[in-house]
Amino acid sequence: MSDFTADWLALREPADRRARHAGLCRQVRALLDRRPRLKVVDLGAGSGANLRFLAPLLARPQHWLLVERDAALLALAEALPRAGITPLVRDLARDLSGIGLEQADLVTASALLDLVSTPWLETLIAACRPTRALLHVALTVDGRVAWSPTDPEDEAVLAAFRRHQRGDKGFGPALGSEAAQTAERLLQRAGYQVRAARSDWQLGADEAALQEALLAGQADAAAEATSDLDVAGWQERRRAIIEAGDSRVRIGHRDLLAWRPS
Repeated sequence: MSDFTADWLALREPADRRARHAGLCRQVRALLDRRPRLKVVDLGAGSGANLRFLAPLLARPQHWLLVERDAALLALAEALPRAGITPLVRDLARDLSGIGLEQADLVTASALLDLVSTPWLETLIAACRPTRALLHVALTVDGRVAWSPTDPEDEAVLAAFRRHQRGDKGFGPALGSEAAQTAERLLQRAGYQVRAARSDWQLGADEAALQEALLAGQADAAAEATSDLDVAGWQERRRAIIEAGDSRVRIGHRDLLAWRPS
């Protein structure tokens, strides 16, 4: 499984909050409206960004089970000034059992599905299917990346980056940019009603630090995936545009909500 630092998670959180699809969040709240107290299971909880975003919107008594393999990140989430948090250090790539899915009202995750494999996702859906839980998965990358202004090597480098995304992140061969589409198909096959919507990052010149971190990640992954491109040259040209204050980038994401008909 890929490792994410607290600094990276903090850097991306404002962009994540802006990007999340407000209509799907409102529908989550509406579908849970008759449940007086909620049990939420947050998979790959990191430092608690999903909790910080969703808990105020749900606006009712809640208990969150935060499942995360990185104990240091989980300690940051556990320290949040909110009652009703249980931390669970668990490598989800190895074991989905015993985390309380059968008692959950809401199973949620953010920026996770592109890391997992089809068998892992099938196992998760099978575990949730007998329950009354909603599934709300946010910010799954879908492969759309548009840097502006463009560079002649953009498409070749990003094709290599996408190949790297399909490598094993600990869950088996990762779904990468196919994750959102695969999740929709598997959930519908399992009898869920599914609604999905775009939740793209749109980063401007005022988010140069996030753009540079994103650029470095794309370049490192592309360089691992191919030796046929001058990835370093591409990165230097793109960095110069960012430093000049002229860079914009759109990163495609999908948010997904699934529920079983009553």
